[in-house]
Amino acid sequence: MNKEIAIKVENLSKHFGKDENLVRVIENASFEINKGELIALIAPSGAGKTTLLMMIGCVEEPSAGNIWLGDKKVYENKWITKDTRRIRREKIGFIFQAHYLIPFLNVIDNVTLLPQSNGVSEEDAQAKAMELLEYFDIADKAKAMSSQLSGGQNQRVAIARALANNPEIILADEPTAALDGERSVSVIKMLKQIALEQNVAIIAVTHDERILPYCDKIMKIENKAIVFEESNKETLI
Repeated sequence: MNKEIAIKVENLSKHFGKDENLVRVIENASFEINKGELIALIAPSGAGKTTLLMMIGCVEEPSAGNIWLGDKKVYENKWITKDTRRIRREKIGFIFQAHYLIPFLNVIDNVTLLPQSNGVSEEDAQAKAMELLEYFDIADKAKAMSSQLSGGQNQRVAIARALANNPEIILADEPTAALDGERSVSVIKMLKQIALEQNVAIIAVTHDERILPYCDKIMKIENKAIVFEESNKETLI
């Protein structure tokens, strides 16, 4: 089966400041990530992990280069569209270290918020949300508030929310940092299963070496360049 490219980056650079205050964070990065892959992104603090994630996610503007999301070119030394929010809504799901659930909305309303803002009917959004909550074994918490859930349950809701708009790409910034070892492995196994079953590409920024064997590849930032290495994979069964 031919692999579908989800993310393609070509000669991507990011600089901050100018002249004597110029700081080069990423320099001439080029890589491809396929649908169905779970990629771990690791680097020392301050090396540009979150910056790279936010450039791919059309949040942070690069200094130069090209970005394709799926078969659509979104950046060519400038954003090709002015509506980068639409790209994020339609193509990308975000997961963060903190779940950032809206505290005055219950679980199902948190999950349906994005699809409904994209024009999906309330009925269809609710059906999709319940399907996801069942998938994550928290359907019984649909009417609960986030304050009534454990940390692991809240993170599962956050992952369900990221999937609610059927994204092609999920960008996860330290998704297991707030969890203990057992729950961290549980979440990363879940993300791997999602990558395969939903045919999405997932990049997970992490400092947690325990989850690396569950990823397909390890992406590193070294000397402002992007390098890949194969993961010593664990069985997921």
